[in-house]
Amino acid sequence: MTENQLKSVKPPIHLPISERRLLLVLGDLVAVNAATLIALRIWTIVGEIAFDVVFVLSQSYWFVLLSLLWLILASANNFYDLALTARWARSQARLLQIEIQLLFVYLLIFFLSPRDALPRLFILYYAVGSYILIAAWRLYRPFLIGWRPQRQRVLVAGMGWPAQTIIEAIQENVPDDYEVVGIVDEGLPSQLDDIVVDAEVIGPAEELVEIVRRLRVSEVILATASGTVDGVLFQAVMDCYELGVPIRPMPLLYEQITNRVPVEHVGEQWNVVLPLEGRSPFDPYPGLKRLIDIAISLMGLVCFGLLLPLIALAIVLDSPGPIFYRQERVGKAGRVFKVIKLRSMIPDAEASQGPIWAVSGDSRITRVGRFLRKSRLDEIPQLLNVLRGEMSMVGPRPERPHFVERLQRTIPFYRTRLSVLPGLTGWAQISYGYGSTERDALIKLQYDLYYIRHRSVLLDGLIMLRTVGKVVRLQGT
Repeated sequence: MTENQLKSVKPPIHLPISERRLLLVLGDLVAVNAATLIALRIWTIVGEIAFDVVFVLSQSYWFVLLSLLWLILASANNFYDLALTARWARSQARLLQIEIQLLFVYLLIFFLSPRDALPRLFILYYAVGSYILIAAWRLYRPFLIGWRPQRQRVLVAGMGWPAQTIIEAIQENVPDDYEVVGIVDEGLPSQLDDIVVDAEVIGPAEELVEIVRRLRVSEVILATASGTVDGVLFQAVMDCYELGVPIRPMPLLYEQITNRVPVEHVGEQWNVVLPLEGRSPFDPYPGLKRLIDIAISLMGLVCFGLLLPLIALAIVLDSPGPIFYRQERVGKAGRVFKVIKLRSMIPDAEASQGPIWAVSGDSRITRVGRFLRKSRLDEIPQLLNVLRGEMSMVGPRPERPHFVERLQRTIPFYRTRLSVLPGLTGWAQISYGYGSTERDALIKLQYDLYYIRHRSVLLDGLIMLRTVGKVVRLQGT
């Protein structure tokens, strides 16, 4: 291409990830409502009822109820996770799982309702129709405006581990949405390893604009080893920005596609770790969160009280010893308190080794204890800690003082997770699971910081829904 031809080339326009997620939700809702209409039509054919506007309006509540039920079950099953939606076979398996759960919920309501209060086979028609329509929609979604069959072409500006980290994150989470066309050398000596996964250096920083035009790059990712942009690269980035090419700092894109904060790569960008402006005294979230904590903990303790005799008997018969177990944990602002748990290990499990993380197949865990952990019933007594204000329903899981002291020395920003109340469940728990190494602790911190930056009533509700989904599937640890 000549220089004039390069200048005339405009980068392709693609929808941002957040808008793509929104389109997935909207597309699913269209499919759900279409399936509802089809199910109503089949109902009229089987029941020899007139299918007209009057009938549809009289049954319009089904459109609302089934849409809400879909959103609840889809959220509980993490159906909008980018890594999941990028793999069609896995997303279809998850879709089938959601439809089975929907049938179970309907059958439960059906048998508890008065006779003939609900149609018998209507929900089956709906389940089949919604599965087919959503599966087809998810397969052919590239034909949406802005959701092109070709992937979004991105160029990484920078070398070393930050560049490698974002490339790996793209490959693992959004391989159908992003194509890394290469990397541009930032022109500074790197103190890190310069080897980058599956990407080649295609030019220096001063050629950035030319490369963007020649390769029709739609986005530039800043992933410099120093965490800052200096000299020639800064000028080249500004030229790209004026050209209309989005410029995305690596930590922000990483957070968007993984729902984690890359604490080891933020450099001097403190705003990526914590929102420095704090919260307004007029923000209703803290008060509303506390009211929700009190309401749920009171209801949960009442239900737990009804089950306790049977659980206590099973614990004692399996392994004689105390029913409850108290353990020191570190809460908000570093305050130490004692959590209350159902005992899931043999008595005096740490008498010989001292504090250690539990691991898969841990011999200290009893048979009943394994079920309690899988179902997370062992955590229910901590509702007392929630009621006392030492914990919340949602937040970073409280860690033991021994591990907090050690992890603060080795993991950057680890103490920031102590800026909020710890939770009975949290973003890290539903996204990653149990950790037994310092590497696991780092990844969980990345999730915890994401929660701290974005916490809201909606996010808390999503976390609780997904926790219920994990409990139903016995995916506790």
